[in-house]
This record gives sequence, structure tokens and C-alpha cells, in this order.
Amino acid sequence: MNRSAALPIVLICLGSVWFLKSTSLLPNTSTLLALLLAAAGVLLFVVDGFNKSTLVTSPLLVYAGGAIYLYDNLGLRPSHLLSFGMIVAGLLMLLARSEHVPERSRRFRLPSRDGEQ
Repeated sequence: MNRSAALPIVLICLGSVWFLKSTSLLPNTSTLLALLLAAAGVLLFVVDGFNKSTLVTSPLLVYAGGAIYLYDNLGLRPSHLLSFGMIVAGLLMLLARSEHVPERSRRFRLPSRDGEQ
């Protein structure tokens, strides 16, 4: 009888996180969220390359991570962080409209039903 390995894997993951949290080796939740958002922004840029989509989303993910970190650790006001984030988002959207920035690549898109690429 072949059983699923899902339960042991979940137990190992939850036990590891609980151990790291109880020994203070794991950073607090907001710092961990900030690091994950920044890493997601960098990873998105690496995986998808430079294009109109990643020019906006990757820096905004990194900014969101930085804003969470600044809010939690330095006590900056959310209104300051959000208003500056709106300025950054607007500037990035204007930059993405440039004809020098390539369109999104087609390498990760699913083929259409017509068989066209």
C-alpha cells in the first residue's frame, strides 16, 4: 500500500518553523514578509527578464517589502509609505510605456487552441 507523504512533510515543515521561532532564530513575521516580498520581486525579474511587466511589478514588490520593514522597524507612517509608493508606481508605469522597453516575452505563455505560437 503506497501512502501519501504529505502528512510527514507538513509535520516536518511545521515542526521546523516552530523550532526556529521558539529558539528566536526565525525573524519576526513582518521582517520575514518583507524579505519574501523583496525576494519575489528579484526572482520575478530574473525569471521573466526585463520587459514592460517586470519593469513595474518587480520594483513594486521590492518596495512593498521595504515599506513593510520601514513601517515595522522604524515606525514610518503608512500615509508616507503609501503616497511615496503611488509616486514610484506612477513613474514605473510611465517608464513602461516607452518603446525602448520590450514587450513581455512569449516563452512562458501557453499555446493557443488554434495551434498558433
